[in-house]
Amino acid sequence: MYRTDTLERPWQDPANVDEALPDARFTDVVLNRRSVRRYLPEQPPLATINKLLEMALTAPSAHNRQPWRFVVIRSYQEKAKLAKAMGDKLERDRTADNDDPVDIKNDVARSFARITGAPTLILLCVTMAEMDSYRDADRSRHEFCLATQSVAMAGQNIMLAAQASGLSSCWMCAPMFCPTLVQTTLNLPEGWIPQGMLTVGYPANAGKPFVRKPLEEVVVYLDEAPVATPQSFS
Repeated sequence: MYRTDTLERPWQDPANVDEALPDARFTDVVLNRRSVRRYLPEQPPLATINKLLEMALTAPSAHNRQPWRFVVIRSYQEKAKLAKAMGDKLERDRTADNDDPVDIKNDVARSFARITGAPTLILLCVTMAEMDSYRDADRSRHEFCLATQSVAMAGQNIMLAAQASGLSSCWMCAPMFCPTLVQTTLNLPEGWIPQGMLTVGYPANAGKPFVRKPLEEVVVYLDEAPVATPQSFS
């Protein structure tokens, strides 16, 4: 069954919250998060990883069914086994696409290094066990989308919590291209469908500065014009 108890958290009176700007600490966490692909060899304490996962559990979810499932991988043996299986699949697919063999070899090696070089992996899975079911394919497809959106929001919570804890992370979409292979390789519980994977650890570098489209390029105000031009995040 899904969780029915309440996670303890401080309550803020809306009347005492500054409407102009978010809390400075939260803003710093959001703006300083980067997708980091190189980590120090030191393994984060398992207690810290568990706190990140607790933050994931606070994410909103469709119907509050909490369809997320997480697999924590910390041993090199398991990481290498997964990286090898996924790399072999990548090589077969790229070869079938008639891509350059040298490019394929380099991409496979890069993928193996990223997966095995991360101290901790968190595989994000979705389960439909407690989601609604429908007779028609259209609504069933939409219901699956609701579940995957829920998992993605939980994953974002993990990445922000990692940043706030002095860790870095990177979202890898590769498991989406071979979910059955990942299920088999890791012997996952039945119905756990891989959706993505987070690498987590202490950063070896600051990551690349992100480039984002300006607000006016991605937002349409239907009711009124914006009050002021937002501050640049660069």
